[in-house]
Amino acid sequence: AQIESLSGILSLDLILSFALLGVFPFIAKGILNVFKKRRVYKSYTKPKSFDRNMIVIGAGAGGLVTSYIAAAVKAKVTLIEAGEMGGDCLNYGCVPSKAIIKSAKIAEQIRHCEHYGLENMTPQFSFKKVMARVHKVIADIAPHDSIERYTNLGVDVVKGYGKLIDPWTVEIKLNDGGTQTLTARTIVIATGARPFVPPLPGIEETGYVTSDTLWDKFATLDEAPKKLVVLGGGPIGSELAQSFARLGSSVTQIEMAERIMIKEDVEVSTFAHEALSESGVNILTSHQALRCEARDGKKFIIVKRLNEGNNEEIAIEYDELLCAVGRSARLKGYGLEALGIETNRPIVTNEYLETLYPNIFAAGDIVGPYQFTHVAAHQGWYAAVNGLFGNLKKFKVDYRVIPWTTFIDPEVARVGLNEQDAIHKGIDFEITRFEFEELDRAITDSATKGFIKVITPKGKDKILGVTVVSEHAGDLIAEFVLAMKHGLGLNKILGTIHSYPTWAEGNKYAAGEWKRAHAPEKVLNMLEKYHTWRRG
Repeated sequence: AQIESLSGILSLDLILSFALLGVFPFIAKGILNVFKKRRVYKSYTKPKSFDRNMIVIGAGAGGLVTSYIAAAVKAKVTLIEAGEMGGDCLNYGCVPSKAIIKSAKIAEQIRHCEHYGLENMTPQFSFKKVMARVHKVIADIAPHDSIERYTNLGVDVVKGYGKLIDPWTVEIKLNDGGTQTLTARTIVIATGARPFVPPLPGIEETGYVTSDTLWDKFATLDEAPKKLVVLGGGPIGSELAQSFARLGSSVTQIEMAERIMIKEDVEVSTFAHEALSESGVNILTSHQALRCEARDGKKFIIVKRLNEGNNEEIAIEYDELLCAVGRSARLKGYGLEALGIETNRPIVTNEYLETLYPNIFAAGDIVGPYQFTHVAAHQGWYAAVNGLFGNLKKFKVDYRVIPWTTFIDPEVARVGLNEQDAIHKGIDFEITRFEFEELDRAITDSATKGFIKVITPKGKDKILGVTVVSEHAGDLIAEFVLAMKHGLGLNKILGTIHSYPTWAEGNKYAAGEWKRAHAPEKVLNMLEKYHTWRRG
């Protein structure tokens, strides 16, 4: 209001005033953070110096990536693991399940050799040898996650149980006896998750296996369990149900929801249901498990069908019961409760993966929102960088483009939105489909079942989400993940050369379907007239 000339606009006082207005929110935020830190740390005395820059508890995907990055940038980092290096994925999850899926698929192909111009045969195999191969695969991959490798990378690996004493101190109960106490400026919790076992009456007495325990228990069997009940219709339950059915088990899969793989579109769930049924799985959807019983030396699970207005119970006999109804965060016993960090649910973090204490980070299955190995590794990068350099620059975790694959046969892979998500969000979208029965490579492989389904905004080639159902779907989805990550539309995929004949051509043809549906009719009519004129 006191400006009288142009020189007043360029005055130092005014420039400084506007600059102060611009930086004031950042100053206020910084002051607020200081007060928050003082409040949360007020009961503890911060060490004047630290033994380590970072301590990581848990050597699964999240912990391995975090510690590797810390060592790569020359930080002094200790990785604590009481069990096997590599975590659940290597020892109980991704690796062994994919190994047995492969053996089961080969057995199924032998049964249906007519698809390839050969004579159908009954596969001859030893289940014990199949399980031995599973353990060999684990052993072959284990060096990638071994103590020796990470030691060579510069990580101090300690075998034992880590427990937080205060926000900077970890007490380690060593596997070989004794204890060790270390301090660190930053601590990362990456302790993973364990299979959830439903509290069914009688389940402990009759016994069960999970995706963690079946590999050792079944390793000594001469043949697959004759009668196997799989409790759960999600990805883990569906993968293992199909595999064991193909390896000779009589499998009953029980799911409380109205369909298996409930997070996928209805048509994808239906496709999966049919694929598992063709493999011999008896699927009971809308069935609730009530209890387990032992009668005359036999084991039964008692279920009832939902939404039928009666309480009729059905007894299903089994030799083995596989619980695959989800996984719960592994948070007990690490001293988190004493620090006031909740452990009765997935650990709460902010967008930088900071917990209640800004120097304590969390990564992997204990955080969510996705319990995938590749997401744990993704979070590991953020935990390492924010934990080591957060005083200079912090990065918010980016969950915008997260792919996942269910490795039933055919595979189901997905990234971004599917149709039911788009409807739920109220998005004005359209669907582009390509059926694999039109793909030359699928025809040569006698594997034409499946499709690519792309979600885009109306009239635009921007990719909002893709679902691929086919052989190699988990590999095919990668091109769409790349496109979404870098803002490339279907026109860019269409303009990319793909080798012939390959499965990846399906991605290009899906883009071509979108282009054909959005052909510029007016321009094409004008071109038709032009060519007619050119002919004379």
